[in-house]
Amino acid sequence: MSGGVDSSVAAALLQEQGHEVIGAFMGNGINAPRQSAKQGCCGVEDAHDARRVAESLGVPFYVLDLSQRFDELIENFAAAYAAGRTPNPCIECNRSFKFGALLDLARDLGAAKVATGHYARLVVHEGHQVLARARDRAKDQSYVLWPLGLATLQRVRFPLGEMTKEEVRAEARRFGLRTADKPESMEICFVPGGDYRAIVRERQPEALATGEITDLAGRVLGHHDGIAGFTIGQRRGLPSGQAEPLFVIRIDAALQRVVVGPRSALAATRCRVEGLVLGAATEEILAAGLDGLLQVRAHHTPVRVRVVATAEGVEAEFLESVDAVTPGQSAVFYDDGGRVLLGGVIDAVSGAAVAGFAGEV
Repeated sequence: MSGGVDSSVAAALLQEQGHEVIGAFMGNGINAPRQSAKQGCCGVEDAHDARRVAESLGVPFYVLDLSQRFDELIENFAAAYAAGRTPNPCIECNRSFKFGALLDLARDLGAAKVATGHYARLVVHEGHQVLARARDRAKDQSYVLWPLGLATLQRVRFPLGEMTKEEVRAEARRFGLRTADKPESMEICFVPGGDYRAIVRERQPEALATGEITDLAGRVLGHHDGIAGFTIGQRRGLPSGQAEPLFVIRIDAALQRVVVGPRSALAATRCRVEGLVLGAATEEILAAGLDGLLQVRAHHTPVRVRVVATAEGVEAEFLESVDAVTPGQSAVFYDDGGRVLLGGVIDAVSGAAVAGFAGEV
């Protein structure tokens, strides 16, 4: 129970269905006061909301102190920016804490399953539960749940998978929950105010050292105040007065260099994905190659790809145009029915306009 409307309704629905419900809140040690309505979950005010909802439902409530382990997640977040990558810490949080730590607690308490307020569905495929998109595609969160392996998915439930956000809020009002009209959390929970660079500056100051901004031919166009301030596809903060708008095409961490170019240079032809977790796909299917739909950002419209297994993971060949494929972000492969085939982290990208850079596929 994160203190938001979604997890509150998930708990209330399961209780109404006759399940014995135990509430659990993840204490991550981030005690900064809420600075915006959309600040991420798991703050002090969220803990109070979660406890009060649990009290109104009459269910036991636990707070897990994960502050020391969560500090490692923040350290890895800063290190990714120092390496020229753009991380998604919420995905690792789901893997390690919202499911990893909660499943440990469930085992200790003798609970059968863990349920959350995520918008995703579980469908049966060859005798196993596999992850699939939520009915409400606008709220679908299957993209951030790809690290949950098959063994984990057999022990979880997503009560909101068939509901829309409007239906969830209506249920919250029916149950009389204090969180019924609470705004959604959109920002990263450990980045109050949304300035992630403050975290990087504290933990990886070298990522905010000055460096060159060059074009694709290596000509210096200007200078920057740190590679951590940039991500692939970005326009803000780049030299002006050029013949056409510039975009960040590549970040070279070794040289502290930001490489820029025209929009056309953002087009990717292939990407390599590592750290794979299989869903509805199998090793045999991967070995033979498969076609599917690939989502490369949380709000990206999936594109058609062909997937081939390699020694490092898989390579995806884009069969449709896609821009700004970013190392460090997650790649989640779906079939046409919305089932998650597999997921991983984008390690390298290639495109015709940026051929020759180190680290490409």
